[in-house]
Amino acid sequence: MILVTVGAQMSFDRLVSAVDDWAGRTPGAEVFAQIGPAREPPRNVAWTRFLEPDEFRRRVAQADVVVSHAGMGTILTALEHGKPIVVMPRRGDLEETRNDHQVATAERFRELGAVYVARDAVELVAWLGKLSELRPGATIRACASAPLLESLRKFVLESGPPYPRS
Repeated sequence: MILVTVGAQMSFDRLVSAVDDWAGRTPGAEVFAQIGPAREPPRNVAWTRFLEPDEFRRRVAQADVVVSHAGMGTILTALEHGKPIVVMPRRGDLEETRNDHQVATAERFRELGAVYVARDAVELVAWLGKLSELRPGATIRACASAPLLESLRKFVLESGPPYPRS
């Protein structure tokens, strides 16, 4: 099962639409999406607007793959559960967020070998087409180790976002 999540603060229609279109063309695709305040709900996948924290963690634990915006909470939760995660960062130039902090987050975690990154809908669909390759490997399991996760949490709390505040 693929869990799609975009967080609760704002819509991310570009990501939701890409996964929904892919699911419509992919017989047997099992997808559940948390879509936030999306302007148009998906037609081809089961969805909800919001998930309570306990339900979110349960769904991540049950997922084979997580597809998400580049939110720190989602990335860390997927890594804690040893789940492969494909992130498509929100972009400031598309007014999906206030700046490109998610692009910076996605790139840093990609450099660590912790996430797969889709920069746009075309790359996201390509990753979805390679689902058999998106399995927790040694690199991802190593990134999900308790010391590394604790270091990442500390870095986030002490350093703040990896971008100038605006």
